[in-house]
Amino acid sequence: MTIKKNAWISAVLVSGLMSTGAAFAHGNVTPTAVNTGGLEKLGEEWRTENPYRNGKNHDEAVSIGASAYNQNCAACHGLEAKSGGIAPDLRLLDEGVNGDEWFVERVRNGAVRDGRVYMPKMADYLSQEALWAVRTYLDSVHVEE
Repeated sequence: MTIKKNAWISAVLVSGLMSTGAAFAHGNVTPTAVNTGGLEKLGEEWRTENPYRNGKNHDEAVSIGASAYNQNCAACHGLEAKSGGIAPDLRLLDEGVNGDEWFVERVRNGAVRDGRVYMPKMADYLSQEALWAVRTYLDSVHVEE
């Protein structure tokens, strides 16, 4: 009886670790589509600055960006952009053009070190509108170090 019970407990623990491990693995994200219907369409050419930062769509971009972030980024970067140490704390991302430059570089090219994908090329999966909405959300939760 004890062996069967211990085997069952081990199986449950291993199963649980495997399922949670996948959720926290860097780069192991299956992006989820984002409805950006209420946002200004941006076209194919990537903007260098966040077009929603001071625009008429700002509040809607924050709302859409929060949802998109939770669906596509929080598994690695943490809820409300508060990193648990797995990936950078995005609340600390520079505001303005300097932060926009880093953001565009990272979402378009991802992060790969030593052949390991730490972040996929999110622009391959999400529209420019969705990603700038995420950036707008990140601006809304920004904190200084």
